[in-house]
Amino acid sequence: MTTHIVAMGGGGFSSSEGYAATALDRYILSLTTKPNPLVCFVPSAAGDNGLYIQRFTNAYTRSGVTMRTAILTLWEGVAESIDRMDEVDVFMVGGGSTVNLLALWNVHGINRKFIDMCNDPDRDVVIAGLAAGASVFHEASTTGSYGRGVQPYPHGLGILPGSFSPHFDRYPDRADVFKAYVDDGVLPEGYGADIGAAIHYIDGEIEAFITEKDGAQVYWCEQAERGARLEPQQMTKI
Repeated sequence: MTTHIVAMGGGGFSSSEGYAATALDRYILSLTTKPNPLVCFVPSAAGDNGLYIQRFTNAYTRSGVTMRTAILTLWEGVAESIDRMDEVDVFMVGGGSTVNLLALWNVHGINRKFIDMCNDPDRDVVIAGLAAGASVFHEASTTGSYGRGVQPYPHGLGILPGSFSPHFDRYPDRADVFKAYVDDGVLPEGYGADIGAAIHYIDGEIEAFITEKDGAQVYWCEQAERGARLEPQQMTKI
């Protein structure tokens, strides 16, 4: 069976005009073969923010795709919400605080659920993550969760290899900070992704680097003799 993971540096409905579904959202939905998929929004990184949930519901129900929607909530109705994960065809993991997201997931066993899901030979699933929601699936990432600028966070789930740095084009020093962490070995080599750009994995292998807007880029960051360097990847416009 097949596990798709789409790691987004940003973009999608949460940053579009009118919070409408975008090309990235439609791309994610196109990956499931189910005729009436159950699409679950995971707003843990934003503390199950009600406005964020409403924006997801509005965007996805108006996307033109026939589906059912659900919310994975860790504040109320927790047991029922977690049990329903077994029925979900597409997960959209929202942005926010990487550190808080993983803390909540660890307490409630969500991390183990996702790891087991991705290793289940009898299950097809699509998992999309936005910023913090993408970072958590890697071995490590950069994060602003501590409120002290961009910090390294080497505690991801490790479903995807290496490190991930979202919002790459949003802050002028993000590239230099990421390179420094990789150069020093604080973070493993990995990818930085602009807002609107993403990496599509199938069963842990890269299928494509995709973008929903001109100029949005994914960069490979690797150690080199003269210091870590960034290498732009070949993007596919969707």
